[in-house]
Parts: sequence; C-alpha cells; structure tokens
Amino acid sequence: MPGPVRRPRRRLTQPREQVLAAAMTTIAESGLDRLTMAGLGREVGMSSGHILYYFGTKDELLLQTLQWSEEQLGARRRAALARRVPARERLDALVELYLPEGHRDPRWTLWLEVWNRSQNADDEARERQLDLELAWHRDLVALLVEGASKGELRAVDAERFATRTRALLDGFSTHLVVGLPGLDRQQVLGHVGEFLDEALGDEGEA
Repeated sequence: MPGPVRRPRRRLTQPREQVLAAAMTTIAESGLDRLTMAGLGREVGMSSGHILYYFGTKDELLLQTLQWSEEQLGARRRAALARRVPARERLDALVELYLPEGHRDPRWTLWLEVWNRSQNADDEARERQLDLELAWHRDLVALLVEGASKGELRAVDAERFATRTRALLDGFSTHLVVGLPGLDRQQVLGHVGEFLDEALGDEGEA
C-alpha cells in the first residue's frame, strides 16, 4: 500500500477535493483523532458549516475520503497490472499495494474506521464501501484467470481464491496497521508469497 501521504503539489480547483486531500493529510500527519470539521476548515480556508454543506456528517466525510484515496491507489494498481510482465510478478505488485506500509498507515487507518462505522451505516453507504473492496476483487480475479490461461499460474476457482486471499490480506493488514508486535511488513510479504507459491505454482512445476 502507499507510503506517507504528501500534500498535493498542484492547486486543487474543486472545494470538495481540497477537503478530501486535507483530510487524508491530517490522518497521515496527526492521526484520525485530530480530524475535525473545524480543523479541516482552517486547513482549506472554509468554515465548518461550509464543509458540512458538502458532506453532511463526519461519517460521509470519512467514506468520501476513503473513496478519493482508493481512486488514487486504483490508478497505481491498474498501471501495475497493465505491465507486460508475468502474472505472478503482477500479483506480487498487487499484494504490495494492498498491504499497509506499517503501523498507522493512513489509508488503512481510514479503512478500519469506516468498517467500524459501517455497523450503523445505511444500506447505500455499505454498498459504496463494498464497491471499493470489489474493485480489488475483480482485478485479482481477472489476473488469476489470465495467469491460468497463459499457463503462468495454476488454475483455481478464481472467485473463491480471490475471496480467501483478500481475507488473508485483510487479516495481516489489520495486524500491521494496529501495530501488534511480532510481525512486520516484510514478514507478511514473505508469508503471503509462500502461500501464493504453494497455491499457484507454475503449471509446469505442478
């Protein structure tokens, strides 16, 4: 997953985008607890009422910030998957983008908060959250199917395998972003790599 979020160098012309970029930067630099409507207003030169005009609630602000963040990362993911390299190499790239950089990774901090708040969210908000997760799922399924068709990956039930792989990555990611001792990012990459080797080893070696 991406490293520290930096302030955009270009001038953002849309007020909504300004707020979303500032929200992500605040999470990266100060943590989620410091993210307030008033603080964001000071950051982008708006009143908290003006921000509420765009988002209505903090829950909506967080979900839209997550959507904005995933749009940025989605562009990177699509570029990585479009490279003319073996499927397994692209699969490793997808895993690296999926996982947090480490403790308090801002994007994963935001994911955990949105997941927590979704318990009380309406159906429409949960559907929007699911759409973000399914973007990863669809790309993973497509890569598994392509790799198998070219003989680069062992053939599996792509839908089921993608579901299980995302669950594995979500578990490791939660461990990393919370900062529990005993497992770092490189170790997680090793565990996931071993799992993929065992499950998807080259057809020629199967």
